[in-house]
Amino acid sequence: MITKEIIKIASDTKNIGLTNKYNFKSSLKNPTCGDKIKIELTVNNLIINSMKYEIESCVYCEASASLLAKKIKNLNVNSAIKDINEIKEIICNNKFTLPTNFKNFKVLINKKNINRINCINLPFDAVLKALK
Repeated sequence: MITKEIIKIASDTKNIGLTNKYNFKSSLKNPTCGDKIKIELTVNNLIINSMKYEIESCVYCEASASLLAKKIKNLNVNSAIKDINEIKEIICNNKFTLPTNFKNFKVLINKKNINRINCINLPFDAVLKALK
C-alpha cells in the first residue's frame, strides 16, 4: 500500500544521477515488473563514500534505493554486504523483524508490501552485484 511516507522517501533526489566517478557499478532489471536500476558506488579505503543511482521503476523501488543510498554511506564494504545479506534473508523468510540499524526500512519491508518485495529488493541486489 503506497503511503505518503513512501512517496516522501521516494521523492528524495539527493542520490539520483550517475556521475561516472565510481569504483563499482552495476545495473539490474526486475524480470517480474520491468523495474530498472543502475548504481555507482564510490569506495575509498573500503568505506562506501556514496551510492548514486538512475532508476526507472515504481515508487517502492525508488523509496528502497533512496533509503539504501543513505544507509550504506560511510559503511565499510564488508559491513554493507553483511547487512544487505541479513536484510535479504529476512525478506526471503518473510519474518519482517528488522535489525535496529534498518528500522527506517520498516515502512517498506512489511507484510502489507509482500507483493512488491521484488521491487523493494532490487536496489539491494544491485549493490551486492556491484561489490562482487
